[in-house]
Amino acid sequence: MGLFNATEVKPETVARDYAPVLIEGERVLIAFKTMRDLVFLTNHRLCTVNVQGLTGRKVEIESIPYKSITRWAIERAGTFDMDADLTVWVSGSDEPLEVKVAASANIVGVQQVLARHILAGGR
Repeated sequence: MGLFNATEVKPETVARDYAPVLIEGERVLIAFKTMRDLVFLTNHRLCTVNVQGLTGRKVEIESIPYKSITRWAIERAGTFDMDADLTVWVSGSDEPLEVKVAASANIVGVQQVLARHILAGGR
């Protein structure tokens, strides 16, 4: 899945909208949204929300536990590149998850969330 031109959204809004898929004690830490799709990181996993069809009634929510992420890369926006990039490789998947976010988004915050939960076990 690729998510393009995503902007950062308030974690509280995502937590409210997706409360039924969150477990007790799970917190949304950072989130990015396009017109229809969404990527958010919690204290347990990375989730992608893919809204499908003309009406948007069909929604696929994919949960990727942090233990399944084998590596990741971030690229901050440059002078001529208006987007920051997040690329995540998941064990068992041939293609990485790619997210292009607005230059103003907190891409370094994403790096910190991933490092904290993958390298330091959530500490």
